[in-house]
Amino acid sequence: MTQAIKNAADHVASLRDSRQVYLDGKRIADVTTDPAFRNSVQSAANLYDFQADPANAELMTFPSPTTGRRVNRAWQMPRSYAELAKRREALVAWAEQHGGFMGRSPDHLASAVTGQLMGIDLFKAYDAKRAQAFWDYYVYARDNDLFLTYVIINPQVDRSKAASDLVEDPMMKIVDEDSTGVTVRGAKMLGTSSIMANEVFVAHLQPLKPTEADYAISFAVPMATQGLRA
Repeated sequence: MTQAIKNAADHVASLRDSRQVYLDGKRIADVTTDPAFRNSVQSAANLYDFQADPANAELMTFPSPTTGRRVNRAWQMPRSYAELAKRREALVAWAEQHGGFMGRSPDHLASAVTGQLMGIDLFKAYDAKRAQAFWDYYVYARDNDLFLTYVIINPQVDRSKAASDLVEDPMMKIVDEDSTGVTVRGAKMLGTSSIMANEVFVAHLQPLKPTEADYAISFAVPMATQGLRA
């Protein structure tokens, strides 16, 4: 049986995990019920109820090519003008629900990832294995209709210096690499909507020197990942 379209209850339930969220030095036990976050969380969740409404399902969703489950059109790679127009109409309909008062709604990063991978040949030309990993992540995020956010900016310390020239460097970078994976440490900005997101996409925006390869890493992790704090 094909899984039902993601709705508000599904999204709220997905946020009740072990994510480490702090406000004024105090850890928030449940972002879905805490007074500081519950209304924002519900505003985001309501978008999923809008797409799951049978009256809006055709407008807002399309069937995943791999599972058949209907997911938000933000994940759709248009193959024709008609599909491009349908995708735009869906994003406009979502925007009209929050009136621009949501800093990053779920379609923002979904569109960014989808758009990048429409040019997957460029990634394959550089590294076919990593291109496949990126594609596999897109399929995973699409088929689960995830709410993604991202952090791509370094903490602003001293703009006159390169990252590698700072005495005290708070920026996220690779500190260890072995057969089990890569260990990173440091901070990244600006995780808008991270409180109500399922996963965070971590990347680097500023230009780097050849000697700053330790900063050149991109990955995505669930918001509940151990060691991740918001």
